Amino acid sequence: MDDNVAIALLRHGMTEENKRKAYLGWTDSPLVAEQVFAEVPDSFEQIFTSDLGRCRETAYNLFPKRSPEIVHELREMNFGDWEVKTYEQLKNQDLYNNWLSEPFKVSPPNGESFDEFSHRVENAWKKITLNMIEGRIKTAAVVTHGGVIRYLLTMYAPEVRGFWEWSTPYGRGYQLIWSREGLRRGERCISLQEVPLMANQTGSGSNII
Repeated sequence: MDDNVAIALLRHGMTEENKRKAYLGWTDSPLVAEQVFAEVPDSFEQIFTSDLGRCRETAYNLFPKRSPEIVHELREMNFGDWEVKTYEQLKNQDLYNNWLSEPFKVSPPNGESFDEFSHRVENAWKKITLNMIEGRIKTAAVVTHGGVIRYLLTMYAPEVRGFWEWSTPYGRGYQLIWSREGLRRGERCISLQEVPLMANQTGSGSNII
């Protein structure tokens, strides 16, 4: 229908720290060199991206002729003292094991709580959707992080799934479609499909790393 609005949520490519399965939130890491990006139709009216380098680099590779709008609130969760550390480095810490058991209640030391993270992501989402509604934009791509995509899918996907039930492989994502009025009212989308974007991927993962 002419009044439909589509938003693609795309995860950044795999980074060197992702490759070693380190927690990667506000710390940055370059994309692994051997990744080959597939051609993506340059048909989105607007591109939004997290301000972190791995997302900006991915956005450049996918949309080299475009100038994305930077949205700082699209950052991954801040893992605080656990940034760029692995499970093997943290597994003997009581607080870390408590966080693994109750990640929505326990916070990383000097990092973000899940409530702080989700509130920030909601602010980003409000900025993006208001921009689209007021600008009469019909299609947009959002290049962001695994945790951000999982949270938005739990809130706005047509089917209800838990946070950890969503798979977010590197360099891939989902396209969500709303009626313009449904998007304005903050409803769940009416349609969702996977969006394959990269070829010769070196690996994928489902953790927020």
